[in-house]
Amino acid sequence: MTVIRAFAESDRAALVELFAHAGEGSPSGELWGHPESEAAIYLTPYVDLEPESLLLADDGGRLVGYLAGSAGGSRLPSETERMERAIKAYRLMLRPRVLGFFLRALADTLWARIHSTATAGDFSDPRWPSHLHINVLPEARGTGAADGLMERFLEHLREQDIPGCYLQTLVENTRAVRFFERMGFVVHGPPLLVPGIRYNGKRLHQQTMVWNPS
Repeated sequence: MTVIRAFAESDRAALVELFAHAGEGSPSGELWGHPESEAAIYLTPYVDLEPESLLLADDGGRLVGYLAGSAGGSRLPSETERMERAIKAYRLMLRPRVLGFFLRALADTLWARIHSTATAGDFSDPRWPSHLHINVLPEARGTGAADGLMERFLEHLREQDIPGCYLQTLVENTRAVRFFERMGFVVHGPPLLVPGIRYNGKRLHQQTMVWNPS
């Protein structure tokens, strides 16, 4: 039976291991192929700065999913700032595989400018001060683990009278979009090109979705 519980410091190593595998098989499953630096952007800052908003799906002592979120008034640096720090800290431009990703991202950005196409970036709107990232292992999808994580986090926001929450997913991850819609999120704004990322050889597009307590 899967239990949704709060993060404890003793979970750190298992959570980092989970992060490296949770998105496998989905369009967002891999970014530039260096899990340590990816975690430094999308996981570790939440563990270090907002652990009270970090939830785990625990199946008999084994972590099968997590939700890393911010309840608003975030102490987190922006995603752009976290990205810049990771590039420097892990010397990503000296890693051939990662360098290939960023060169492709640069090419995509130039292509977007030429074709007047908007690209993904940081999102900020006082109507939705909270945000989240959620991931579950492939074998835990459809078991209720993701539902439990989302329901617990959204209830946490209601208890704190947070006016709203946003998340960013990929248009091409249709399963995720349907799931978030079922959780009460709605599409906000147009899809935006995500420079550098590919899935089955195709460019991907970011979709912002928002939620307000009823």
